[in-house]
Amino acid sequence: MKEQLQTLLKQSLEALVSENILSEVPKSIRLDHSKDKTHGDFASNIALVLSKQAKCSPQKLAQQIIDHLPNSGEIVKTEIAGPGFINFFMSQDSNTAVLDQILEQAVDYGCSDIGKGQSVLLEFVSANPTGPLHVGHGRGAAYGATVANLLRAVGFKVDSEYYVNDAGRQMDILATSVYLRYVETDKFPDNGYKGDYIFDIAKQIDNAKKLDIFTDVCADAPEGQSQKDGGDKEKHIDGLIANCKRLLGDDYKVIFDLAIDQILAGIKTDLAEFGVEYQQWFSEQSLVDSGLSKTTVEALQASGHIYEKDGALWFKTTDFGDEKDRVVVRDNGIHTYFASDIAYHLEKFERGYDKMINIWGADHHGYIARVKASVEALGHNSDKLEILLVQFANLYRGGKKVQMSTRSGSFVTLEELRNEVGNDAARFFYVLRKSEQHMDFDLDLAKSKTNENPVFYIQYAHARICSVLKQADEKFSSVSIEPILSLLDNEAELALVKELNRYKDTLQTSALNYEPHVLAYYLRDLAGSFHSYYNSCEFLVDDVQLRSSRLLLIKSVKQLLSNGLNLLGVSAPDSM
Repeated sequence: MKEQLQTLLKQSLEALVSENILSEVPKSIRLDHSKDKTHGDFASNIALVLSKQAKCSPQKLAQQIIDHLPNSGEIVKTEIAGPGFINFFMSQDSNTAVLDQILEQAVDYGCSDIGKGQSVLLEFVSANPTGPLHVGHGRGAAYGATVANLLRAVGFKVDSEYYVNDAGRQMDILATSVYLRYVETDKFPDNGYKGDYIFDIAKQIDNAKKLDIFTDVCADAPEGQSQKDGGDKEKHIDGLIANCKRLLGDDYKVIFDLAIDQILAGIKTDLAEFGVEYQQWFSEQSLVDSGLSKTTVEALQASGHIYEKDGALWFKTTDFGDEKDRVVVRDNGIHTYFASDIAYHLEKFERGYDKMINIWGADHHGYIARVKASVEALGHNSDKLEILLVQFANLYRGGKKVQMSTRSGSFVTLEELRNEVGNDAARFFYVLRKSEQHMDFDLDLAKSKTNENPVFYIQYAHARICSVLKQADEKFSSVSIEPILSLLDNEAELALVKELNRYKDTLQTSALNYEPHVLAYYLRDLAGSFHSYYNSCEFLVDDVQLRSSRLLLIKSVKQLLSNGLNLLGVSAPDSM
């Protein structure tokens, strides 16, 4: 219906161009679904947009646009509102036509080819494999997976990727932590990884040389056990790492690989069970092994983007708008994480995607300018790289905030969250807020079976419809009766039809703006309209045509509830 109205408006504007009232027709004509039924079904600001071109007031141009609209039975009435908005009141037939379209297209209803098959590389989560995923990672996982679903629904070809940070100091701290738990020391470093999962990995070590090696490892570690001892805990653990590498020899690599493999396997399982799938898992270590990290730095050095200072190599990111220059190679010759990030993004661009999207935690906001700078310095268009930020999720249980720290091991894992509230509630609650906004995840609400729980409220609407349709099959003959959609004329029915007509636009907006919460709120509104209808009308009436029409309406509602929930990664149960 919206497309048809846009066509009529375009024809009106073309007529105004032919009369030299306008010089050209705009490429797009905005039409919004009216929120207030007294304002009709659609509203357009086209007269306000073009009034300067027409050299007349928006109200006068609005009237000219209306006067030049082709005759159509779809438009019942038009009104000029406010400074020049045009409100359109559509016929009931044009409004209810959506019902047949929904049932005919089923799971494909609302999908489009807006993306025209453009290829997108979507990277998200990419948490360091130093421990299980926690509830903070879960928000990025749910958001990324849903954005991928939405983009595919509107015609983009999306590959999801997880960047595995399996190189660098954090991995060495992990391996050293596992070994120290294996030897059961009571002098565990303050900044080692302390979760129970470290003990579980340590139990799998078979052949390490226990106490003799442990004595040597700790004997000459610098600067004391911790800051409480007056020492430097970072230098201390670096000393432990160096000693482990030197004294354990090949056994160190065994422990290192064991730790990463165990944790990464757990991450993959956790995400798969959460309904999050990846086409690619990209290893940071592969950049080191292939030499790409090193050659990328050398290329930037040769092009004058890198200079030496105090024995370290610095990237002149300030030339590209960053607040300060960044180190890519430390004075000890070790490449920084930024060096790996540069090489990784170079590798991404060389794969030939039309667009690349990174979803990062909000704490990485400062990285955006430097990564964009590296892309520009390497001769690529940084506009092809879009970086979306996801704020942290605060977990509340019993009204109290749950504290989390990966190093200390005091955190709630994503697996624990899923086990407590279920995948559906977790996926829905994570995308119910705009990604840039902080969110408070209320465990008690997520587990409740009340109308205040939005995912329960929506799923219950779907289950209610399934129950009504089952009763209809059991009570009445299966003979097909042609519905008369003009019978759907009470306030609750008209409200439902209006909501159904909003789905396509809502899906498109959610996808193109990377805003799953828009679709989530739409589904809650649709469920609310249905529950109101359920409480005010009887479906299984004796009037065959009225019954058939009402069942067609709620079947359409059921289809869109199912479609929308599926895009959000949430199930649509037949019973509850």
